[in-house]
Amino acid sequence: MTGSSSAALRPQHPSPRSLRGLADAFALEVRGDLDGLEVTGVSLASGAVQPGDLYVGVPGRHAHGADFAAAAVERGAVAVLTDAVGAARAADAAPGLPVLVVDDARAALGGVASWVYRTDENRATLIAVTGTNGKTSVVYLLFGILQQLGEVAGLTSTAERRIADEAVTSALTTPEASELHALLARGRELGARAVGVEVSAQALSRHRVDGLVFDVAGFTNLTHDHLDDYASMEAYFEAKLDLFQPDRARRGVVTVDSEWGRRLAAEAAIPVTTISTVPDVDADWRVDFGAETATHTDFTLAARDGRLVATRVPLLGRYMAANAALAIVLLVEAGVEFERISEALRRDGGIRAYIPGRAERVSGDHGPVVYVDYGHSPDAFLQTLAAIRRFAVGRIIMLFGADGDRDTTKRAEMGAIAARGADVVVVTDFHPRTEDPAAIRAALIAGAREAVPDREIHEVADPRAAFRAALALASEGDVILYAGPGHEDYHEVNGVKIPYSARDDARLALREAGWPA
Repeated sequence: MTGSSSAALRPQHPSPRSLRGLADAFALEVRGDLDGLEVTGVSLASGAVQPGDLYVGVPGRHAHGADFAAAAVERGAVAVLTDAVGAARAADAAPGLPVLVVDDARAALGGVASWVYRTDENRATLIAVTGTNGKTSVVYLLFGILQQLGEVAGLTSTAERRIADEAVTSALTTPEASELHALLARGRELGARAVGVEVSAQALSRHRVDGLVFDVAGFTNLTHDHLDDYASMEAYFEAKLDLFQPDRARRGVVTVDSEWGRRLAAEAAIPVTTISTVPDVDADWRVDFGAETATHTDFTLAARDGRLVATRVPLLGRYMAANAALAIVLLVEAGVEFERISEALRRDGGIRAYIPGRAERVSGDHGPVVYVDYGHSPDAFLQTLAAIRRFAVGRIIMLFGADGDRDTTKRAEMGAIAARGADVVVVTDFHPRTEDPAAIRAALIAGAREAVPDREIHEVADPRAAFRAALALASEGDVILYAGPGHEDYHEVNGVKIPYSARDDARLALREAGWPA
C-alpha cells in the first residue's frame, strides 16, 4: 500500500491474542463466552472493523457506539468493549456477541490497544511534539532528517499518517488510540526506528495517546487558539503540561522563547532541555538566523558545550528554522549522535523535507509568488507575514477566512494582524460549518478595519472566486498568502464537505492567468 488512502495503517501480520487473556489483564467484566476467541485488532468505528477485531463502543454526541455492534459483527468483530449502558445496547443490537464491560471504554482504549498490538515489544523510538503552531512541521522535519540518516521512519500529523512509503490521510490531528497503536505495530513490521507524533491538547484530554510513554516530548509554543475547547489559556496550558509528566514522556525539549515555554520548562516533572531563538533568554541550545529567501532559511544551532551546526531548511521563515532546530535537538535527546546529524546536513546542503500545505509555494519561477498555508491562528498569521515581509519586493496580498463553530474570540485579532502585515486583504469563507458565513467574514473585516482603517479590503465569499480576485490584483514580484486551507481537500458548509483543494485550485488559477505553477 504505497501512496495515500483513507484507510488506517495496520499490521499486515498481526499476532492473535486471547480475549480471555485481555479480560484478565484488565480485570474486565465479561458477559458471554470467550473460550477459544482471539483478537487481532481494535477499532473504534464500526465501519473500520476488520475480521478478528475487538469493537470498542463509546458514547458519542448523537448516539452510543454500542448501537452499531451489529454492523461491527457483520464486518468480523469478535467481541465488543463498552460501558454498562453500551453493554445493554450491544446485547440488543447483536445478541450472543461477547461483551467486555469497563467504566470508561475511551479511557481504557489506549491500554487495551497497546496490549492487543503489543506496542511495547521492540518498538520504535517515539517522539511527541505539542504546541499551538509548528507541530506538523516539526514531525515532518524529524521524518526528513531521519531519512537523510538512512533510517526507516514514521510520522502521524494533521496532514497524514506515514510509515516509510506507506501513507494515509488524517482525519484528526492525533489519531484515536486504536489507530495510533495499529500504526506503531505496522511500523514494527516495516522496521521503523523512530516515529514522530503530533500531539494536540485535545489528544491528551481525550485519551488518544494513552498506553504510550514517549522517549522525548517537544514543545513549540502556546498562543491564542482552541478557546472553544478550553475555558482559558491557563486551562489550555495545563492540558499541554500533561505531556511532560513521567507517565507520558521520559525527557522533554522545550522552546523557551515565551513565558509559557519558560513556565512549562519549570513545571515539567521530567528532565528538560531548553532551546531558544531569543538572544537574552538563557537556554541549553541557541538558534541564530541567517539569510531568508522565498525558498529557504539559513540558521545556526549551537549548544552550551560548543557543538554547532550551520545549515538551512528549504522552507519559508525564521519560525520554520526554529522548528528545524527543535527537530534536531529532539533527535539528539532521543539518542541520535549530534555529529551524525550535522554530517548528514553538511553532505546534503541542509535539511531535506517537504511539509504539505505549510507555506507551500505553488507558483512558478516568475510572476506573483503564491503560498498556500494551514495557519489559522493569530500567531500563525503574524509569523508568516513577518517572514514574507523580510524578502518581498512587491505587495503582500493576504487571502483568508475563519473556521465556523470554532474559537470565535480570535477572529478580530486575525483580521487585525492581516491588515497590519499585508498591503491588501481578501476575506473569504473557510469551513463556515453551521455558522452564518457572512457573520464570520464581518468579524474578520471589522478587526481589520479597526486596526488599519484605510487598508484595502475585498470580501469575496466563494474561495475559488476569492483566489482569482487576489490573483487579479497581483503583479510580478507581489506575494499572495492564502492562509487557512493548507493541505486540506474540502470546504465544509452545513455539515457537507465539498471537494476543494486550495493548492490545486491555486495552480489552476495561475495557469488560467498565464503564470507558471
